[in-house]
Amino acid sequence: MSPARMADAAPGAEFQFIAHLPQHGLEWSIADGAWGGRLPNVVPDPSGTVWGAVFTVPDREFPALDAIECAEGRAVTSAEAMDRNGKRHNVTMHVGLVADNGNGHHQPSAEYVALMLDGSRHWSLPFGWIAGLEEQLAPRS
Repeated sequence: MSPARMADAAPGAEFQFIAHLPQHGLEWSIADGAWGGRLPNVVPDPSGTVWGAVFTVPDREFPALDAIECAEGRAVTSAEAMDRNGKRHNVTMHVGLVADNGNGHHQPSAEYVALMLDGSRHWSLPFGWIAGLEEQLAPRS
């Protein structure tokens, strides 16, 4: 998540570490007219990895963050993420409520991808992850 968006949603959130979800990928399957394109969902993918930043969010601020995610079609769940040192952590995250129809080829919201790129660069996520997000902004034939 971009630092600015996290600060708006949960100003007391504190960065903890970078982590990834092995055997998961992004699918642009969440329809949301407000963003002008599809939003990402984290889905099982045996050949994929999803990178992100892990934060602690004060209990009093979690409902506001949860409301934003729910409005975008996601629900809270837990997962096991791995930090850059290989240590596993139980984390709370939001995933889409509805699975895609199977083709996964939808036009992502350029504005949302830009926010993801902002956060990915800010937190120095792996270059391959950033390059993959940049590819989502390329014109589709």
